[in-house]
Amino acid sequence: MNTNQLDPIGQAILDFTKSKKPFDIIVEADLCDDDIIPIETLFRNFNEMPLMEQKAMQLCKGKILDVGACAGPHSRYLSDSGFKVTAIDISPGAVLYLNEIGINAHQADFFNFQPKEQYDTILMLMNGIGMAGTIANLEKTLLKASSLLKPGGQILCDSSDVKFLYEEEDGSFWMDLNANYYGEFKFKMKYKKIEGPWFDWLYVDYDKLHKSAVKCGFKSNKIEEQEHHYLAQLILA
Repeated sequence: MNTNQLDPIGQAILDFTKSKKPFDIIVEADLCDDDIIPIETLFRNFNEMPLMEQKAMQLCKGKILDVGACAGPHSRYLSDSGFKVTAIDISPGAVLYLNEIGINAHQADFFNFQPKEQYDTILMLMNGIGMAGTIANLEKTLLKASSLLKPGGQILCDSSDVKFLYEEEDGSFWMDLNANYYGEFKFKMKYKKIEGPWFDWLYVDYDKLHKSAVKCGFKSNKIEEQEHHYLAQLILA
C-alpha cells in the first residue's frame, strides 16, 4: 500500500517494520530547534517506557480508546494484558500497521470520531492532549473526550510546562506578549523525502489543564511529575 505523501510517520513505521533499518523522523518547530524522533522509540515495550507511561498503563481500566496511537506501544501492551482497546490515528500508515498486528484501529480525526460505544479510559499520551492545538481549543477537546466516556470514565494524559524555554540567565522569563499562550507551537514532521504539513500543537501547564478540566466536568489529579513534565488523571464526575 502506498501511504499518503503527507504521512511521514506512517511511512516511517511501515519502512521500519519491513527493513528494521532505523531512519529518524525530524520534527521542525517554529519557535525552537528541530528535534529528532528515533523510530525505535515508537515500538517500545513496557520496560522501555518512561515511568509516567508505565504508571498510566497501570491506571487503565475497562474499555480503552488510545488516541493518536502511532505504532501502538500502549495499545499493544494493554491488548496483551487483556483489555479491549480501540486505537485511532490520522496516519493511514500507522493504522494499516496497527490492524496488521491485530489492534482494532481506525483512521480518524479525534474531533470527528463518532464511535457506537463509550469508553472507560481515554489515553492521550506522548502529549496527546496537545492535539487541542491552542489554549482556546482545550475545553473543546476535553468536552469531546467527555462525550466519548462512560460516567466515571477517565482521561490519562501527559504534557509539559514549557515556560523554562523562555527563562533568562538571571532567572527572569521572556515572553512574547503578543502570543496567546507560551505553550502554543507549530510543528512539521519530515521523514526521508516525505514532508507533512504544519500543524498546531499545545503544551499546557498543569494549572491551566486543571482549571479547564474542572470547567468541563472533570476531577483533575496530578499523578506524577518530573521536572517540567507531568501525568494527569481527569475523572468524569
